[in-house]
Amino acid sequence: MAKIDPERYGVNTLAVRAGRQPTGEGEHSEPLFLTSSYVFKDAAQAAARFAEEEPGNIYSRFTNSTVRIFEERLAAMEKAERCIATSSGMGAILSTCLGLLKAGDHIVSSLSVFGSTVNLFNKVLSKFDIATSYVSLSDYSAWEAAIIPRTRLLYLETPSNPLTEIADIQRLSGIARRHGCLLVVDNCFCTPALQQPFLLGADVVIHSATKYLDGQGRCIGGAVLGSDELLGENVYPVLKYGGPSMSPFNAWVFLKGLETLGLRMQSHSRNAAQIAEWLRGRPGIEKVYYPGLADHPQHDLAQRQQKDFGGIVSFVVNGEKETAWRLIDNTELFSITANLGDSKSTITHPATTTHNRLTDEEKARSGIEPGLVRLSIGHEDVADLRDDLQAALTKARQ
Repeated sequence: MAKIDPERYGVNTLAVRAGRQPTGEGEHSEPLFLTSSYVFKDAAQAAARFAEEEPGNIYSRFTNSTVRIFEERLAAMEKAERCIATSSGMGAILSTCLGLLKAGDHIVSSLSVFGSTVNLFNKVLSKFDIATSYVSLSDYSAWEAAIIPRTRLLYLETPSNPLTEIADIQRLSGIARRHGCLLVVDNCFCTPALQQPFLLGADVVIHSATKYLDGQGRCIGGAVLGSDELLGENVYPVLKYGGPSMSPFNAWVFLKGLETLGLRMQSHSRNAAQIAEWLRGRPGIEKVYYPGLADHPQHDLAQRQQKDFGGIVSFVVNGEKETAWRLIDNTELFSITANLGDSKSTITHPATTTHNRLTDEEKARSGIEPGLVRLSIGHEDVADLRDDLQAALTKARQ
């Protein structure tokens, strides 16, 4: 079977076909290789593989056929030369930082990143003399002003979690180039079905495969994408010797998720847009955050940069935390979980879950208000989701 050319086909075709290399059994679905090690035909081949003189499988910590199919497929969809699959999304971020940074280096990060990412930067990387400065995601003069001679990475999520703020990737790429920095973009919320950061100038793209790439909340995994030179020389050794590896079974599940990614992202976006528009007119709702709304501060940028607006909607209720908690507790269809990107709609209170480790000052700077509620909209009937939210809102305000 001829190898799929990622430049020739669209993202939905690549999501189904890229990376497939059938074995002699003639299987149509991708095979699942549950093995820790591989057998060599003789001692000379074993020596050649370990010396990296001959390509091929050695040990599933860093070479597994099922994982490789996932890596090749996601790389094709993102228009990247290479993908390195990891054990989790946080494993992907850690591998990127360990591979690309050294003691004394500096990161400029958006304020609007996942709470665990902030803690990784502040509490783990800081132990190794890697410092981080934080700036507002869409304040481009602040990005430039924060860069110092030892800055190596500009790091961001777009859309941001949980306020769905949008960054101009192309503009930040220009800033990174002027200062000799690498631009790292977390593309978890959009996936390559809605946004391809490499085409806008990103150097590295991060994924939590746990979210939309899987799409049904089944497995944990992550991915780092970039050029073969950048990843091969820097990030791959972290995986090979540090071992934050994706399991073959999880890779196989993610492969099945990728096949329906385009369809699912359309559904998430369509349903979320309807919920966001409906929430704007509800009593007791102070703000609604969704890039598909015409009054979203970066609505026009999102239209240019993304194919659609995604499945995350956040809003602020009157009465702060107590009202937010009552609303959450009175929903019936929404699952109370901090995960997102699932077929099932989920609801969470960011200030006390995903961002609970941030100080009050850090939360305030990041816009994480006590009354903020985040929804990840799934594939249920929108009318049912609206009815569930309306009933919960009514009870929360009583």
